[in-house]
Amino acid sequence: MKVRSDAHPALHDLEPSVGAFLAELLRGLSQRPKSIAAKFFYDELGSQLFDEICSLDEYYLTRTEMGILREKAAEICALLGPECRLVELGSGSSAKTRILLDHLHAPVAYVPVDIASEQLLKSSARLARFYPELCITPVCADFTTAFTLPEIPRPVRRTVAFFPGSTIGNLEPDEAENFFRKISLLCGADGGLLIGADLKKDRLTLERAYNDARGVTARFNLNLLTRINRSFGAGIRLDKFQHHAFYNEELGRIEMHLVSSVEQTIQLNGATFSFQEGEHIVTEHSYKYSLDEFAKLAGRSGWAVKGLWTDAANLFSVHYLAVV
Repeated sequence: MKVRSDAHPALHDLEPSVGAFLAELLRGLSQRPKSIAAKFFYDELGSQLFDEICSLDEYYLTRTEMGILREKAAEICALLGPECRLVELGSGSSAKTRILLDHLHAPVAYVPVDIASEQLLKSSARLARFYPELCITPVCADFTTAFTLPEIPRPVRRTVAFFPGSTIGNLEPDEAENFFRKISLLCGADGGLLIGADLKKDRLTLERAYNDARGVTARFNLNLLTRINRSFGAGIRLDKFQHHAFYNEELGRIEMHLVSSVEQTIQLNGATFSFQEGEHIVTEHSYKYSLDEFAKLAGRSGWAVKGLWTDAANLFSVHYLAVV
């Protein structure tokens, strides 16, 4: 497999600009409550910390989804079909992708899409060593916005999007519906979507997953402030903010916050933002679904469930959706 060298310039062209980052920060910090979009977690250090989170005992999501994919790989890939183009949204280290690539019949291309360009190139090059005959065309983009799939030299029977990790839970329900509609346009009339979704369960299991004993998730959350300091010289004191994550049972979501431990102000590109003691910055929502809720969400957006797999403890689910 060769990573196409002509894809590399496009990576840098598509990478979110510092100006776009600043504009979203200024907008989010001007809201009530203040917020920072979760997509900005994933600079180089943030990506490394998230990989570390995925190996934690408390963080059941990754190993459970991997277990489902390994156990059901043949069945899943039979539904994806031969000669498909696999487009992974938020590809990260592409660890789960290898399970599919090992079982897919004659895949035509793999298109990893991620906002973190350095990790994207490294993981693409690593995969190229394992699959030398496969066309790999990495795209650095925010997959929640419009982007174009790169051209490939061979005909494609169908395009299947792969969206693992329950990242769909980071979108508000109306945003998730819009996202599903965008993916149906991206994949086309015969398109498919293989997607992971975390399931509703007891509060203790959920809250432990986002408050690990080693504090890796706290470092991941606080790294947002480090990234802002590095990008804009903001001088934010990390010791004046604390990580806080809890399950909002009424809304069915984990909420992750950065909490100001003192009354303070921060400067960002000439703008001043004041914080009361105990004031929160919302950094992530992670919605949890029942199987029925998820099927209805997909159905409202033009998708039908054609395959469904869960683990024995019903912690996590993997769905194969087809365009209606």
